[in-house]
Amino acid sequence: MTEKNTQPESTRKEPAPSVMPLPDAIHSAEHSELLRAAADPTLTGDLALALLKRIDLPGDVLEQFSRNRNALKMRKAKIALACHPHTPRHVSVPLIRQFFTFDLMKVALSPVVPGDVKLTADETLISRLKTVTLGERLALARQASGRIAGALLLDENRVMRAALENSRLTEAPVVHAVLKQAASQALIQAVSSHAKWSYRRDVQVALLRTGHLSLARALKFAREIAPPQLREILNTSRLPAKIKQQLLRETAKSEK
Repeated sequence: MTEKNTQPESTRKEPAPSVMPLPDAIHSAEHSELLRAAADPTLTGDLALALLKRIDLPGDVLEQFSRNRNALKMRKAKIALACHPHTPRHVSVPLIRQFFTFDLMKVALSPVVPGDVKLTADETLISRLKTVTLGERLALARQASGRIAGALLLDENRVMRAALENSRLTEAPVVHAVLKQAASQALIQAVSSHAKWSYRRDVQVALLRTGHLSLARALKFAREIAPPQLREILNTSRLPAKIKQQLLRETAKSEK
């Protein structure tokens, strides 16, 4: 005679749910599986990067990943986490401040990184420029963001000239650098004769406000500016008095 199961239904054990293999979990549409994968201490480098390549990852999964100490031992995983567009700021910003020079540059140049996070990367890098080697500064001058190139316009001649050729450099950082008290005569001369920047009106105006512009260049730029605006510029210019007087005389002649 078969013995009946007398165990109360309430105490019977349910079969354990099957656990999805980790490679499948990182590609899952299930939120719970993504959270589990992000927290898994056995997450390998390749699987971590595959997970972080998913643009649809929600912020809480990325935050969970940031607590995975084993995964964050991998440099590439740290960079990928900082560069993900949905990583919460309280995760990405402290992480960025731990990065080395060219990792910071990579974050700042990533097309998917939010603007304020890029700004943090740039500001962190700018704050370290004095401790960066000449070779690294030259590389940054050529390859980094426009903000970094602008900051390096105040560096030594080789670095400054490399920064002027950076394709990401825009007019505003050039104007800002030219107007700095620390702007060197070499910078003013380089910008005033540059094939690109010397033809920009705002740059010409900034150069006319400096103290190092040559008379020949000052006369050239002054001819491009209306006399009333030129007189206003010269009121606050640091140009030598003789050059200012010459410019005003030339302006008076043109008005006759």
